[in-house]
Amino acid sequence: MDNVDRIFQLDQKVVYPSQGVGVIISIEEKDFKNEKTPYYVIYLEVSDMTIMVPVNKAVDLGIRAIVPQEEAQRALELISEDYEPIPSDWKLRYQMNLDLLKKGSVMDIATIVRSLYHRSKVKELPILERKLYDSALKLLEDEVSYSLQKPKDEVENLIFTRLEAK
Repeated sequence: MDNVDRIFQLDQKVVYPSQGVGVIISIEEKDFKNEKTPYYVIYLEVSDMTIMVPVNKAVDLGIRAIVPQEEAQRALELISEDYEPIPSDWKLRYQMNLDLLKKGSVMDIATIVRSLYHRSKVKELPILERKLYDSALKLLEDEVSYSLQKPKDEVENLIFTRLEAK
């Protein structure tokens, strides 16, 4: 199997925005429509699930490397900064945040956490939005803890300390 078109490597930690942080445990070829297609086999600890993603579709699906430490720090800073008020219509807000989650940059995820955390202080979030907030928070905690090489509970404390500083 050639190495030319692979972006990610074996044992690399990656972010799959809608699923969580995972590690590439193997790269395998499978027959698909009579062609050998390389797949990343990614283990997602958060859901104890293994998924297979075609190498040529990984980037389209939003899979990306864990961010460097500087970017993780910037995401933590973002959650304690001022922000634009978000729409009070929860369906509109939900769609905006869902779109951000699908884009999946660490800054987008931090933006979701910040806006929904502060919204929840005003009024309880609807169930779908609460699930979105919980997913974004878990993703942010996981990625930042891997990037900064800090325990998840320490990162969780950092996030909430910064959120509550506003």
